[in-house]
Amino acid sequence: MPNNYFQFKQFTVHQEHCAMKITTDSCLFGAWAAVICQQLSVNSILDIGTGTGLLSLMLAQKSNAAIQSVEIDEQAAMQAQQNFQQSSWKERLTLHHIAVQYFTKKTQQQFDFIITNPPFYENDLKTDNAQKNAAHHSTLLNLDELIDCIKNLLTSNGFFTILLPYSRTDYFLQSAKDFHLVERVNVKQTANHNYFRSMLLFSKQTCKTVEKGIIIKQNEKEYSTEFIQLLKDYYLYL
Repeated sequence: MPNNYFQFKQFTVHQEHCAMKITTDSCLFGAWAAVICQQLSVNSILDIGTGTGLLSLMLAQKSNAAIQSVEIDEQAAMQAQQNFQQSSWKERLTLHHIAVQYFTKKTQQQFDFIITNPPFYENDLKTDNAQKNAAHHSTLLNLDELIDCIKNLLTSNGFFTILLPYSRTDYFLQSAKDFHLVERVNVKQTANHNYFRSMLLFSKQTCKTVEKGIIIKQNEKEYSTEFIQLLKDYYLYL
């Protein structure tokens, strides 16, 4: 059974009311995106489908940007707001309990950097739990709708990043043809496993694509050197 909270070095994420719990790959994604934000020196960030608020908190730790987060699920939105308020960066974190489609229509703001860990599965077997279905499946937001929202919300010189199942990456690349792929990082659990996630960075500007891979664990017990380098400022025991 998942823990009700996850303790990081500089913040705590409570998650008992969220269908989508914290995972190792989402932590890796947040740490990787935080490095990018530091390099780009972004001023405004949007987190689409924030869930527990994990990604917003990870980016807040590494940047001085104002961060807005959108979450449609009421319980998850309340939990993320609580996590934000208990953090050291609460003045820079704003939570919107709204569907991103409606947020896109009502806001006049555009963002330097957009991050999203969207529902993973479309047309796959669902559970009887509606909250879990919305969190894990594209029942309320499919990838094409997500791309349309990002087109409107991203500044002309902005970047967006997304975490996807490896098996859905090629489909997303076809759908995101109006953007340019800056970087693709394929993720494996160990060297003996197949790739299971892709972390993608896009821009509206023409660029050369960099592609590489990362392994989470070098063996069953030890994290890889690259994983440790990314997560050492977050994980308690690294």
